[in-house]
Amino acid sequence: MAQTKLKGNLIHTAGELPPVGSTAPDFTLVKSDLSEGKLSSYTGKKILNIFPSVDTGVCAKSVRTFHERAEKLPGVTVLNISADLPFAHARFCGAEGIKNAESLSTFRGDFADKYGVKLVDGPLAGLLARSVLVLDEQNKVLHAELVPEIAQEPDYDAALAKAQ
Repeated sequence: MAQTKLKGNLIHTAGELPPVGSTAPDFTLVKSDLSEGKLSSYTGKKILNIFPSVDTGVCAKSVRTFHERAEKLPGVTVLNISADLPFAHARFCGAEGIKNAESLSTFRGDFADKYGVKLVDGPLAGLLARSVLVLDEQNKVLHAELVPEIAQEPDYDAALAKAQ
């Protein structure tokens, strides 16, 4: 069980992020068009941008920032992952003009438990802890960050440096 904070209050997760050097477990999540998206179907390096809800300012900013900065990196795919329904992801990306982002919903499946990011207490219990994983072409973890304060943005520079 890992710990993070929400506005200074301690919150726990269901487990731990996959550590650097390990192989990230495969998953099946739901894309914005309701089809399935499996980790194993994405090639190249991947940034997993994991967050509570696209309908919050910091989460929305992380989607925009990773989209803008990672599109300059050839062979890198950003997977935006939250418990939001696929319709919320589609609405947000449409309103923001984000066309090449891959948004995935955890509303079916066990991703949150497999990856140790499910919040188990506090006002956001059941949602995902803000975290970032960078995976290589074989899904080996190159970078793992559980953001220490949910209301804070992830370390974009550290993640993007590992994705190059």
